[in-house]
Amino acid sequence: MARNLVDPPYLAFPFRITNGSPALADRSAHIRGRIEQVLFTLPGERVFRPEFGAGVKALVFEPNDTPLWQITKRRLLASLAQALQGDVEPKSIEVEITGEDAGLTIRIGYTLAAVGHRDTQLFQLGGS
Repeated sequence: MARNLVDPPYLAFPFRITNGSPALADRSAHIRGRIEQVLFTLPGERVFRPEFGAGVKALVFEPNDTPLWQITKRRLLASLAQALQGDVEPKSIEVEITGEDAGLTIRIGYTLAAVGHRDTQLFQLGGS
């Protein structure tokens, strides 16, 4: 992987060893991994960072409707702004949550602080 200042290499998530050295990821994959950590970590799960995480896996047991989406959106905005600080412009984070049947779709848009590039990540939970 070529090294440059615009898109430096990052450690891949989850951490793994390939060919005797740590696997590397580009900036987009690195940010996606950090977002996944926020989404799937329950608040209180990390001993030294009890406020970290949004715990979307726990939403499986909640009714899939608009009030749930609104609460989840607020929780995600706060968690992502803190977790992505420095890499992403906090005011640029947009979260859109929708649900159909038994599924939940989370679309997260953001602008990279260093290069001003706009990116979107899509996460689908449950459903078919």
